[in-house]
Amino acid sequence: MTSDADVRHGLDRLFSAIDTKDIETFLSFLTDDATFRFGSAPAVSGKKNIRGAVDSFFSSIASSHHDVANVLRDGAIQVCEGEVTYRRMDGSELSLPFTNVFELDGPLIHHYRIYIDIGPLYTT
Repeated sequence: MTSDADVRHGLDRLFSAIDTKDIETFLSFLTDDATFRFGSAPAVSGKKNIRGAVDSFFSSIASSHHDVANVLRDGAIQVCEGEVTYRRMDGSELSLPFTNVFELDGPLIHHYRIYIDIGPLYTT
């Protein structure tokens, strides 16, 4: 059985990979046939397609920083909510609330859904 501390540590590692734009480490958290949906974008499946979607997003921002406030888990379902601060290419920053839902297959994420209104990031 996974402890709450283990879950938090895993999330810290996942978000550290995202915040440092370390795509290889990010992908290591996923099953080979994972599905990934970011906000209202269409879901993508498989690591190759997820890499393309995430690389595209990473290239549109200067950086990000995630603060996880709450974590809930029930069996193979894990939910976290928090706030992400994005630094735009022009140096301005924006903080947005997010909720992520993970469906796990053992220790790996099989379905990864991010609930966020990303629109304000791209408005001037």
